[in-house]
Amino acid sequence: MKESATEPTTPLTLAVIGTGPRGISVLERLAARLADGELGDRAVRIYAVDAVEVGAGRIWRTDQDDWFTMNTVVGQVTMYSGGPDGGPARPGAGPSLGEWIKERAERHGEPERGPDDYASRRRYGQYLRSVYASIVEHLPDSVELTEVPARVTALAPRPGGGYRLTLDRSPRVLEADKVLIATGHPRLAPDAFERRMLDFAGRHPGLHYLCGDSAADMPLDKDTIPPGSTVGIRGLGLSFYDVMLSLTVGRGGGFVRDGVGNGDGHEGGGGALRYVPSGLEPKIVTGSRSGLPIPARGRNQKRPDHTHRPLFLTGQAVAEARERRFLATGDHRLDFAEDVLPLLMREVEHVYRTTHERTTDKRTTHERTTDERTGAAADPLPPLDLRALARPFQGAWFESPDAFRARLLDLMRADLAEAARGNADGPLKAALDVLRDIRNVVREAVDYGGLRPDSHADDFSGGFLPVNSLLSAGPPAERVEQLVALIEAGVVEVAGPAADFDADEAAGRFTVSSPQVAGSARTATALVDARIPTPDLRRDTSPLTRSLLADGLVAEYVRTDPGTGVADPTGGLDVTRAPFHVVDARGTIRRDLYALGIPTEHTRWFTQVGSGKPGLNTLFRQDADAIAADMLRPGAPSPSAGRVAAAAGSPA
Repeated sequence: MKESATEPTTPLTLAVIGTGPRGISVLERLAARLADGELGDRAVRIYAVDAVEVGAGRIWRTDQDDWFTMNTVVGQVTMYSGGPDGGPARPGAGPSLGEWIKERAERHGEPERGPDDYASRRRYGQYLRSVYASIVEHLPDSVELTEVPARVTALAPRPGGGYRLTLDRSPRVLEADKVLIATGHPRLAPDAFERRMLDFAGRHPGLHYLCGDSAADMPLDKDTIPPGSTVGIRGLGLSFYDVMLSLTVGRGGGFVRDGVGNGDGHEGGGGALRYVPSGLEPKIVTGSRSGLPIPARGRNQKRPDHTHRPLFLTGQAVAEARERRFLATGDHRLDFAEDVLPLLMREVEHVYRTTHERTTDKRTTHERTTDERTGAAADPLPPLDLRALARPFQGAWFESPDAFRARLLDLMRADLAEAARGNADGPLKAALDVLRDIRNVVREAVDYGGLRPDSHADDFSGGFLPVNSLLSAGPPAERVEQLVALIEAGVVEVAGPAADFDADEAAGRFTVSSPQVAGSARTATALVDARIPTPDLRRDTSPLTRSLLADGLVAEYVRTDPGTGVADPTGGLDVTRAPFHVVDARGTIRRDLYALGIPTEHTRWFTQVGSGKPGLNTLFRQDADAIAADMLRPGAPSPSAGRVAAAAGSPA
């Protein structure tokens, strides 16, 4: 579209704060639209601002260690909004992470990874940087992109629209017509428990308490956690594995497979994996609410563009449930336990059953055994109970740590066997993959106050999310196998379920114990929270966030109970539906300010998605394109009064 003589001739100036995957995704769509002539020859200036590494961000920065691993296979990850088309990699047409790694291996002799393998977070950061470089290289002549390696500490609205950005280093001030906040994982002020642990450590020389954060940013060095000392680790999720490897492989230890391999921990096949210590490791004592380390992802058997087509939990089913609720109560908000969970379970159980039937039918008559009395195939399918899978020790009592350890290792080995069957041929892992595949439909049910506040708190956040997080987002099977080896070597001890972490004043030590395992109590000189903090706007320590709150430019998303009028602050940043304009403290939609990704968690669900999938128009891509399109929309934006019409669970 060419400008007319009446259209503005001053540059349109845009700022993207945060250049992790979400920020890069918007830059990529901005560049693709501009290359297609969206603004004709009008000059555009874009600032890419990041306090850690422009083009990669903090979590994916390229100077971190190799043992921090992604949990999505490389063939299913892309940052380009379109696949390769024979031309150079550029916005709108570029390789997936797997294709990029393959090309680098062929051209430069770099390590190979198959499409079903996993890459390190550092490798993904390098890929992000390459995507960013392709954006810069293929911008039209009328577009200028400036890297700004600085932290934004404040935004001030300009009288005529747009913002003045204050930075913590030169050039100190930037001016922008429209601004995107894509700042990713926050660092939070300590909660009450953390303050108590920090105070305890401060009063006892030689003790250390580490609040939850990315393991790459934790001081896990030998001064903080000396060799031979005992360290307690709170949590057994994905971040636990990062901390675990930092304290073992990061201390010079390694894994060998008995009878084969060379000790790098990446050998396939052969005997059992065994840990070879360096002597510099601490003793790790860990635990969690469930007592179960997060299970492994199933061996990938799906194409990069695979999509699950739901039969029961569909967008239409959610819309119909909403309409029934409205007719019965006058409110569109759903009850998760009554309206959503039964449909979700039918979806999961359908895949579980049909996968079992399909894979059983493939087996030969000789391979199958038959009960001669009934003539039925002796291939029983255990019932699928997600809560039992996530809480296998519920109500159990163990007479000793050894008894718990034996039971835990049995469960972990069984999980590895299920993972080896694959996410298409293994009934269990195929069914659990559905929990990932139907996230978008669940979002339609829960985002923007789509559930009644009590149901959101009790049924969704309190009931479903802990189970879903444990069963749907596991690490590569290799990580679970390494943990088994470390437990067998005595380097890691899992205290048990309902793990309690505390401080003993008399002993001057942290304590770790499980009320369900006799004799499980241990003391430690360091305690590490290996859980990524849940976003909370009010506890965010970022100077920018604090400034925005203090000035009323942003507001916390609040759910309100329709019956009692009781407000439930969520900790998430309030935004409209796409293109995700920020809603300020007065309830005004700020049409020149956008927020995307983790800062909006709780308003939207599962915003930590860090890539698109090749060949698919994913929600990740749609979110980025919606913002890019609006940022390039002609006309001088100005805040407009009124709330988004689709708030409080009403249909979009």
